[in-house]
Amino acid sequence: MNRGIVTMSQKELQRFPVLEAVLKKQTTQVEAAHCLSLSIRQVRRLQSRLKTEGPGGLAHRNRSRSSNRAKAPKLRRQVLELIREQYADFGPTLASEKLAERQKIRLSDETVRQWMRAEGILSGRRRARPHRQWRERRACLGQMVQMDGSHHRWLEDRGPEFVLMGYVDDATGRVYARFYPSEDREAAFDSFGRYCRLRGIPQSVYLDKHPIYKSPGKPTVEEQLENRWPQSQFERALSELGVEVIHANSPQAKGRVERLFKTFQDRLVKEMRLEKIQSPGEANRFLKGFLVRYNGRFSRVARQTGNLHRPAPAARVLAEILCEKEPRVVANDGTIQIHGQHVQLLPPGFRSLAKKAVTVTLRPKGRMGVLYEGKELAYRILPRQPRRQEEPERFRAARSTPTTRRSPIRTSRRATWWSKSTIRKSGA
Repeated sequence: MNRGIVTMSQKELQRFPVLEAVLKKQTTQVEAAHCLSLSIRQVRRLQSRLKTEGPGGLAHRNRSRSSNRAKAPKLRRQVLELIREQYADFGPTLASEKLAERQKIRLSDETVRQWMRAEGILSGRRRARPHRQWRERRACLGQMVQMDGSHHRWLEDRGPEFVLMGYVDDATGRVYARFYPSEDREAAFDSFGRYCRLRGIPQSVYLDKHPIYKSPGKPTVEEQLENRWPQSQFERALSELGVEVIHANSPQAKGRVERLFKTFQDRLVKEMRLEKIQSPGEANRFLKGFLVRYNGRFSRVARQTGNLHRPAPAARVLAEILCEKEPRVVANDGTIQIHGQHVQLLPPGFRSLAKKAVTVTLRPKGRMGVLYEGKELAYRILPRQPRRQEEPERFRAARSTPTTRRSPIRTSRRATWWSKSTIRKSGA
């Protein structure tokens, strides 16, 4: 009988008195099997081990032995070395994906997580998310799209900071995104136009209250009486396309696109680092393939079949809508002013447009158009008027210095006649 120290679990210790009672004929094997939730055959096996090996025979046979499914120590050392060199700041899930994709080493996420935690590469536990009220997804594809921009150093120290304009379909989680220098009106127009040409016009767009998307102006008395509110250029363009604009009151309200940016700031940044992306142009080219893989893995099926995206109009029509529009009144000489520039309308028919309202469209890359009743007019931009030449400093100083001059003596005719007659009488 083995009299050394035997490691046993709490369950194995609880079996000992019951099986000892069976050996002493104090209870039956059937009662012991019912008490221990074991089969009668297993009770007989354990009874035989207890009789021949003592209490140590109740310990599990695989204790202190490596599992038959355990990975080879050489593979573990190789994987941990790769993680330290290339994937040190990667999470276990992303690290396992990159190991399978780049090194053809297929491991489960949990195996990589345990190895990283045992080596001290991964520290801490997942923090519980704060509770928020759940909002049900939309039922159909294209029913609502969440839109936002994310400012981040996407290339880390290899390039400048720029913005990712992202679109997430609320029903399926399908993502469209593109990089731009900044989150401005031109980026919003261009990214939404690309989305419409790729997938169609959605029913509604869910976004925040950034001044690009929501006008900060207050309505006038006339607008209040007509139940109208000031619109930003982006709101005006979407209303022309028949898209409902919904403004979120908090970042948590549009949580899908916010979580998307958090994921991309982790996954996308690290994948572009592995591919050694150096410029925004290379990043946009890489993003196309990345989105195909991302949507193929993480998008889901909508609750209802069907696609509520409407077909986008022709590219020229879409460009005339997704741009800045300013109303102007034509002067008598057939000119208009826009952003400090004088624009001359060209014949035919420009004289008849005096005092008429036209619409000036400011398109991306500085392109401009002048529309009257939906027709585009010919124009040319006039040169700026030269500034008046400034007067030299010495002339201005001389002109500003007061001078004292004697005013000439003015005499009336009567005074002059009196003086002459006086001189005549005196005989002079």
